[in-house]
Amino acid sequence: MWQNLLDWIEYRIPMMRVAKMHAIEYPAPKNMNFWYVFGFLATIVLVNQIVTGIWLTMSFEPSAERAFASVEYIMREVEYGYILRYMHSTGASAFFIVVYLHMFRGMIYGSYQKPRELIWLFGMFIYLALMAEAFMGYVLPWGQMSYWGAQVIVSLFGAIPVIGEDLVIWIQGDYVISGATLNRFFALHVIALPLVLVILVFLHIVALHEVGSNNPDGVEVKRKKGSLKEEEKTKFKMHEYYTNKYDIVDDVVPFFPHIVLKDLVAFAVFLLGFCYILFFKPEMGGYFLEAPNFEIANPLKTPEHIFPVWYFTPFYAILKAIPDKLFGVIAMFLAIIMLALLPWVDRGKVRSWRYRCGLHKVNLLVFAAVFVFLGYLGGTPQAGWKVLASQIATIMYFAFFVLLWMYSKNENTKPLPERITK
Repeated sequence: MWQNLLDWIEYRIPMMRVAKMHAIEYPAPKNMNFWYVFGFLATIVLVNQIVTGIWLTMSFEPSAERAFASVEYIMREVEYGYILRYMHSTGASAFFIVVYLHMFRGMIYGSYQKPRELIWLFGMFIYLALMAEAFMGYVLPWGQMSYWGAQVIVSLFGAIPVIGEDLVIWIQGDYVISGATLNRFFALHVIALPLVLVILVFLHIVALHEVGSNNPDGVEVKRKKGSLKEEEKTKFKMHEYYTNKYDIVDDVVPFFPHIVLKDLVAFAVFLLGFCYILFFKPEMGGYFLEAPNFEIANPLKTPEHIFPVWYFTPFYAILKAIPDKLFGVIAMFLAIIMLALLPWVDRGKVRSWRYRCGLHKVNLLVFAAVFVFLGYLGGTPQAGWKVLASQIATIMYFAFFVLLWMYSKNENTKPLPERITK
């Protein structure tokens, strides 16, 4: 009877066929290493944020008069409320950690190159939506940093010529940051942006499974149908969708159990670190939760230093490095746009840095170090040597893309293997 029910459902909604195609029997390169676990971890953290967010909204009151008090109520009175709040706040930082590592993996193995440009673009849209989601969620506790952080970030749009001032009022929903701003940020944070994120993640995965996963060698593991001998086709049994479309060779393994087991090991390690922070260092010395945000928002009392959360500080440093406000805003957004344009900036014929020239490896490692250094500068007062350091680091950030454009066209690369290596 149970099997008959499953068959009845499968005939009308082919859930098992889709599950086999995109999960159980999805052909994954067998040489995937630890760099490939961060996409899975990002999905886990997204689920954590959605689930804990739903529970927090049950006790949160999105008004200027009650928001801060409702967060205190969650922390002190709601059963296990403090754990839910810390899971959500720690999860926000964990989300950006795994996303940054996931993006860096894509850069070192060239996962943005043809035919995976759309995968990279969807990933960048996810990144932008995640930044907007994190910013609006940061405002909701209505602490000092929440209020003044919103004041600083929203005011940036005022630098836009002609429409700037009207745009600021439209975003705020009022002439100043107020309860109206908090209320609309709450609506966007809990309804609109999570929906956008889920849709973008779905499109990201669909685009990935259409062209196949990249691998550390950056060579294709699936050859077009008709390119292999009949005896080679029998080496690996795969779902009919793939066997009809490709000749699957033994460079790949089914996603389950091979890749799933690797992801579960990574998840166990991640969970240990996450739980340690959750139970022992939820504030992480002020990097995850700043001390001023445990004070209720006061428009008449400005904190001594106003910084964004750590995952925004690299771009905040770029903004502060340029004295002119308009050009600073342009540079900040251009820094993100250049990342999105990476598939067209990099004109190289080889994907993985394993087979690219030494200059590319140095350029990429320097870029990563500069990004981390900008993050440090953006989270500290811009005074003395740090002003000059921010300006130099900003130039080095954009120099990465200029150099990549220049040398990638005629780059001296190592010979690519015909088949993927271990």
